Amino acid sequence: MPIDPPRARPSSLFDLFVSFTVLALQGFGGVLAVVQRELVERKRWLTQEEFVEEWAVAQIMPGPNVVNLALMIGSRYYGLRGGMVALAGMLTLPLLLVLGLAMLHSHFANHPGVTGALRGMAAVSAGMIAATGLKLASALGRHPLPQWLNAAIALLCVVFVVALRLPLAYTLLILGSVGVTLTYRKMKGRQP
Repeated sequence: MPIDPPRARPSSLFDLFVSFTVLALQGFGGVLAVVQRELVERKRWLTQEEFVEEWAVAQIMPGPNVVNLALMIGSRYYGLRGGMVALAGMLTLPLLLVLGLAMLHSHFANHPGVTGALRGMAAVSAGMIAATGLKLASALGRHPLPQWLNAAIALLCVVFVVALRLPLAYTLLILGSVGVTLTYRKMKGRQP
């Protein structure tokens, strides 16, 4: 049986702040891929399974997913102060940067080069989201439900959102309820 590497953690509140600031500055458009790589693979603050679980909770909470995740991880290691420090790291420098870019964009918004660059970035972001989804799918290998059922739920999610144009809240409510119920029943059957 393979031995897991030792669990790392932020060394201080300052380390937490700097880590989330660096993470936020890397993640324009496709932040999920960056967050997963930094927190799971590079820093090892979370396992792949923990990341998938935390990310799922962050997605259903109101507000930006990555901000919710920063709050959860900061509070995991340093309580309320850690959550606030991680949040500040996530927002301070990016906020200043975005305000500066907004002022710059207001002067050059009609330039054809700017329009083309923004369209190109949209395509790259879509590719990053698809690649990250495939990478995170490996965590489903240890999920209690059979792989074919996980794939069917994922496919239904795509159909609901893309083909039927069902709002994400309804999709999460319907398919999330199905997934939670099936997983609960499967896990309940395993217990003595």
